[in-house]
Amino acid sequence: MNVARFVLGVVPALSLFGSPVPALAAARPPVVPTAAPIRHLRDGVEVWSRAGHLKITALTDATLRVRIGRASALGEDASWAVPANMRSRSVAVEPTKRGFRTGSIEVAVDPATLKLELFDLNGQLINADASTIRFDGRSFELRKAMPLGEHYFGMGDKTGVLDRRGYTFVNWNSDTYGFTPSTDPIYKSIPFYIATGGPGGAYGLFLDNTFRSTFDFGHSVADTLRISSVDGPVDYYLIAGPSVRQVVRHYADLTGHAPLAPLWALGYQQSRYSYMSDAEVRQVAATFRADRFPLDVIWLDIDYQDRNRPFTVNKTTFPNMRGLVSDLGETGIKLVPITDLHVAYLPNQNYAPYESGAAGNNFVHDAAGKVYIAPVWPGPSVFPDFTRASTRTWWGSLYKDFIADGFAGFWNDMNEPAVFDTPGHTMPNTNLHRIESDDFAPRTAAHGEIHNVYGMENTRGTYEGMLRLRPGIRPFVMTRASYAGGQRYAATWTGDNSSTWDHLRLSVEQLINLGLSGFSYSGSDVGGFTGGPSPELLTRWFEVAAFTPVFRDHSAKDTPRAEPWVDGPDQLAIRKRYVEERYRLLPYLYALADENARTGDPLMRPVFYDYPDALNGDCDRSLAFTLGRSLLISGPPKPESPEPFDICLPKGGWYDYWTGLPVTQTKLTETPKLDVLPVFVRAGTILPRQPVVQSTSETPRGPLRLDVYPGEDCRGELYLDDGVSVSGPSLRQEVRCSVMPDGVVLDFGPRSGSYHPWWSEISVTVHGWNHAKARLSDGRELSADPRLKSINFLIPDQSGPGRFAIRSN
Repeated sequence: MNVARFVLGVVPALSLFGSPVPALAAARPPVVPTAAPIRHLRDGVEVWSRAGHLKITALTDATLRVRIGRASALGEDASWAVPANMRSRSVAVEPTKRGFRTGSIEVAVDPATLKLELFDLNGQLINADASTIRFDGRSFELRKAMPLGEHYFGMGDKTGVLDRRGYTFVNWNSDTYGFTPSTDPIYKSIPFYIATGGPGGAYGLFLDNTFRSTFDFGHSVADTLRISSVDGPVDYYLIAGPSVRQVVRHYADLTGHAPLAPLWALGYQQSRYSYMSDAEVRQVAATFRADRFPLDVIWLDIDYQDRNRPFTVNKTTFPNMRGLVSDLGETGIKLVPITDLHVAYLPNQNYAPYESGAAGNNFVHDAAGKVYIAPVWPGPSVFPDFTRASTRTWWGSLYKDFIADGFAGFWNDMNEPAVFDTPGHTMPNTNLHRIESDDFAPRTAAHGEIHNVYGMENTRGTYEGMLRLRPGIRPFVMTRASYAGGQRYAATWTGDNSSTWDHLRLSVEQLINLGLSGFSYSGSDVGGFTGGPSPELLTRWFEVAAFTPVFRDHSAKDTPRAEPWVDGPDQLAIRKRYVEERYRLLPYLYALADENARTGDPLMRPVFYDYPDALNGDCDRSLAFTLGRSLLISGPPKPESPEPFDICLPKGGWYDYWTGLPVTQTKLTETPKLDVLPVFVRAGTILPRQPVVQSTSETPRGPLRLDVYPGEDCRGELYLDDGVSVSGPSLRQEVRCSVMPDGVVLDFGPRSGSYHPWWSEISVTVHGWNHAKARLSDGRELSADPRLKSINFLIPDQSGPGRFAIRSN
C-alpha cells in the first residue's frame, strides 16, 4: 500500500523486512480555495470542495480521465493498465461555465458535490453521477445513473448472461475449478464496461484500480450503477462513442492493442491434462495425420515435468524433448508447454529456477519480511515478485532452454495466483511486493493491491523474455488470470469449465465480452474441462469453436477422452468438416487479426457491434455472434433440444454460407440438425478462402478463392505475411465490387507491401447470379450454375489495380 496515496485513515505499513514505516500525521480537512471553485486547465478542469478534490482531463476528444482525492492530493499518477505515454496525452478544451467542451463531448460539474455529467454536443446525456462520491475509510463508492433501455457489456469473462444489467460482479482473480454459470468472481479482473442504448449513445467506463472492486449493475437499486472498491485510487476513464465500435477502439488505444498473433495460433489445437509421455504425444499426432485431420498445436500440461517442477522435463517419460519438438515440427505440429509460476522450494538441491531466483531476491515476502512459502503442484513453493522489472527479466531468462528446444509458445496457468490449502486459495493480502517498475515510484505494496495484476505481470515477464530470447519472432503466451491491458502480453481462455450444454452457451457469452474488453484472442476448453461431454455436445462445441478466435480441445484427468475421433466415424466426420472449414477461412481470419492489431476491433463480436439494431431484437441470440462484420453464426439457443428456433438476421441482405444462396427473409425458423450450424454471409462481402491444409506450416495448393456476395458497400481485404515475424514484409490489398443492372464489377485496389503470396491465380465465385449466361470483360463466356445461382472464373493474381466486369450477356 502506498502510504502517500491518501491522508485519511492511514495505518502503519511494513517495510520489506518487517520494520514499520512511520505513519503520516493526523489527517487535516481539505484546503478549499477561496477563488472560483472550478479551475479551468488547458486540457480540463480541477475542482475542490468539502466532498473532495476532482480533476478531469481530456486525453482525446472522446476520452476523459477522472480522478478524485479525499483531500488535496490525488495520489500516485501511475498505472499497470494505461501506459504513461497514453496517460500524458491531452487535447486543448474550450472552457464553459460548468466545465469544458471538446470536439465531441461536453463536461459539466457541480462544484459543491463533484457530481459529473457528460453530454454529446447535441445536448444528449451520455453519463451522469447519481449522487456524490462516498468515502468510508479507505473504501469508496461511485454511483452512476442507469437510464431505462441501457444495456451493459464487458467486464471480461464474467459468468451470468451477455448483458450485465441486473447483476453484481466482484473483481478478484480466483481459481474456480468447475465454476458454474453463476460463479463470481472467476479468473480475470477487467473493471471496464460498455453501456449502449442510452440517449447519448454508447460509452465506456474503466476503473483503473487494482484492489478488490465491485460493479453493481442495478442489482441492488434498479436505476443505479454502483462502483466501489475496498481501497486504492478513484481513478477512472470515461470513453464516449457514440457507437460500441468507437468505444472499443478508444479503449484499445487507452490500454494497448493486442499484437498480431502468429498465424499458427489460429489453427486447431489439441490438449489434455495430461499427455503423459513422448510415446502418447507421438501417437496422438500420428492419429491426426493418419485421419487427415488438420492440427497445428499439441499442448503439454504439468505431467511432462519432473515432479511438477516448472522448467524441468521428466526424462523417463520424455527422454528427448528437443527431438520430440523437432519430429513433430517436421509434420507441421508445434508444442506449447505449461510453465506455472510457482517455483518449487528446493534450497541446496540444484534446482536452478529456485537457486537463481533466491540469489536475486526474486520471491514474494510475507508480512514479516520472510520469503513466502506455500503448497502448489510441486509441494512447498515460492512465488516470483513480478512487480519488479528485474524479477520479470529473471523469469524470462528461465525460458532459455525451452526456447532452444524449439517450443512455439508457453502457457502461464495458476497465476491468480492459485495456492493450495489456504484461505481463498491464494496468498494472504498482507504479503509484500516491491514495485520497481515503469513509471511507479519504488515502494512496497501489500498483495491486496497487487493480486489482480499478478497474473498479467507474470505473462509480461514471459512475453518480454521470449522477445529477448527469440528476437523478431512473435511470442505466443496463454494465460488464465489477467487485468485490463493484459492483452498486450497474452491470449486467454475461460478456465476450468464443465462439459455441459449450459457451459457451451456460457462460452459464447464469455468470449464475446472478452473481445469487447480487449482480449480478442480468447477461447474455451472445447467439450468442457471437467465431466466429459456427450458425443452430441462435443460435436456441437466443435462446430461453434470453429468460428471462435482460439480453438483448443482440452479435458481433465480422470475424464473421458475428448480427441475428435473418440465417438466414432460419424461424429469424427462432422468435426473434421468444421475444422477444415476453419482452415479454408484462414485468409479471412488472418485479415481480421491484422485489423484487430491496428484498430482493436475484436475478431468475435456481438451481433449488435456492426448491426446496432440487433441490440433489441426479438430472437434469442444466446448462441449467436459475428466473426468480423461479414460472417454471422446463429446456433440454436437450446442446442440440446430438438425444438425449432428463430434466427433474426440484421437488415441489409444475407447469403447462406453453406449453399451460397441469397436468404430472402430477415427472420427464419430452423429445426436443429447436429451436422449443421447456421452461418450467414453479409451481402456486400468479398470473402477470401484457401484450399485445406493440414497445418499452417503447409503451403496451400491451388488458387486463392474469392467468394463475392453482391450488396451494398461490397468489399473484402487480403492480408498476408510470413505468419511469425514481429516485423517484416507483408501484403495488404482491398477488393471491392459494385452491382450494375446487367452484372457485377470487381475492382482490385493497389497492393501495399512486398510480401510474395503463395497463390498465383485467384478463383472468383459470384453468388446470387440470376442470369442464364455471363461474359467476362476479357471476352470469356462463363457458364452459370442455375442451381446454386453462381458463376465461377479464374484470373491471374492481381498484384496491382485491376478491374473485371461480369455481364449477363
